[in-house]
Amino acid sequence: MIDPKLLRTNPDAIRRSQTARGESAELVDELIAADEARRSSIAAFESLRAEQKSIGKDVAKATGDAKTELLARTKQLAGDVKAAQAACDAAETKFDELMKSLPNLVFDDVPLGGEDDFKVLETVGAPRDFAAEGIAVKDHLELGEALGAIDMERGAKVSGARFYFLTGVGARLEFALTNLAVNKAIEWGFTPILPPALVKPSAMDGTGFLGQAAQDVYYLPADDLYLVGTSEVALAAYHSGEIMDAATLPRHYVGYSPCFRREAGSYGKDTRGIFRVHWFDKVEMFVYCAPEQAHAEHQKLLGFEKDFISALEIPFQVLEVAAGDLGLSAARKYDCYGWVPSQGKYREITSTSNCTEFQARRLGVRMRESGEVRSVATLNGTLCAMTRMIICLLENHQQADGSVRVPAALRPYLGMDVIVNPTPSS
Repeated sequence: MIDPKLLRTNPDAIRRSQTARGESAELVDELIAADEARRSSIAAFESLRAEQKSIGKDVAKATGDAKTELLARTKQLAGDVKAAQAACDAAETKFDELMKSLPNLVFDDVPLGGEDDFKVLETVGAPRDFAAEGIAVKDHLELGEALGAIDMERGAKVSGARFYFLTGVGARLEFALTNLAVNKAIEWGFTPILPPALVKPSAMDGTGFLGQAAQDVYYLPADDLYLVGTSEVALAAYHSGEIMDAATLPRHYVGYSPCFRREAGSYGKDTRGIFRVHWFDKVEMFVYCAPEQAHAEHQKLLGFEKDFISALEIPFQVLEVAAGDLGLSAARKYDCYGWVPSQGKYREITSTSNCTEFQARRLGVRMRESGEVRSVATLNGTLCAMTRMIICLLENHQQADGSVRVPAALRPYLGMDVIVNPTPSS
C-alpha cells in the first residue's frame, strides 16, 4: 500500500507509475474522489458526534419545553449519528479496497514495456560448446531419469500433472543445494528460519499475493488458510503489527519452505520435466530495513544471488524487469536467467525485488527512531529454487558418458565429484 498522502501531494507520480505498468491511470482519480468522500464523511460524523455530546450536557440542565425539544433533537441525532457512522464505514471500505488494488510505485528509471522488454544488465560466464566437445546435449529429464534422480511418471500417478519425485541422487542434490545456500546466507549475516507453508489470508493479502497473482494461489476453504507460493509471504508477515527499534535494522532472514503454485495460464508451457511445476522447494532471502537503506540492500541481494549461481558454475544473465512485468508489490526487480543448453537460451532461476514500504504498510510493520514511528521497507530475493537449479546443474555439467560433473562448491555437501548412472532398478 502506498502512502495516502501522495494522493494529495503528488498524484501525477502515481499516474506515471500506473502508465509505466500499463495499468489504468483513472484509478488515481477514483482514489482521490474516494479519499475526499472518506474525509468528508469523517468530518460529518465527528460534527454530529460533537453536537450529540454537547446536547447531552444541555439536557441535564434544561427543564420544561426546552428539555422536551432537546430530547427530541437527541433522538434525531442518535439516528443521524448512526447513519453517519455507516456512511463513514462504507467510505473507508471503498477507499481501502481501491488502495489495495493500486500497485506499488515503480521507480522512474525502470525499463518501460512488458514481459519481453527487460534490460540485460550483465552476462556472466559463457555457455559450453558441446558440439566442439563431441557431446549431443541431453535435457534435464533425460539425464535425470538415467541417473535415477527424477521420476515424473510416478509423480503424475500420485499427484497429477506437473508433480514429480526427486529420487536417489536427485534428492541428495536438493539437500546439498539447501545446505550450500543456507550456509552461504549465514556467512553473509542472515538468520535462518523455517517458516510455515500455510498462512492466514491477512498474510497473503498483506504481501500482495491476493491481487493479480490470486489465480496462482492454492486455498483451503475449510481452514481459511493459503498454501504459500514463496516463503516471502510468511517472512514478510513475521513482524506484522510490530514496531522495531531502528537500531536493530536491517534484519536479514533466510527461509526454506515448499512453494505451491497453480501455474494458471501456463497450460502447454514447459510441460516437460521439472521446469514449471505445482510444487518446489526454495531458499529465500528476506530483508527488513529503513526505507533509505532499501536501494543498497537490493544491490546486496542481487550480489548474493550472482555469487551463488557463479559458485555452481552456471552461465547466466542479469536482467532488469520492465515495469509492465512487475508484480503488485515490487518497485524494481532483477532476475537472473541461467543458461539451459537443451533449450539454447537463458531461463529465469532467481529474482530479487525491492518492495519499498508497500508490504510493510499493508502488514503494519514499522520502526521507531528518535521517537518517530514510520514504515520499514521490505525486500526479497531467491537464493535457490531447487528444481530450476537442478535443471541448470544437470544440463550445464553433463558429460559425454551421461554422467554429470559436480561443481567444486557443491562437492563437500553432495559427497561426490561426479554423478554417474546407478545400477538400474524398478
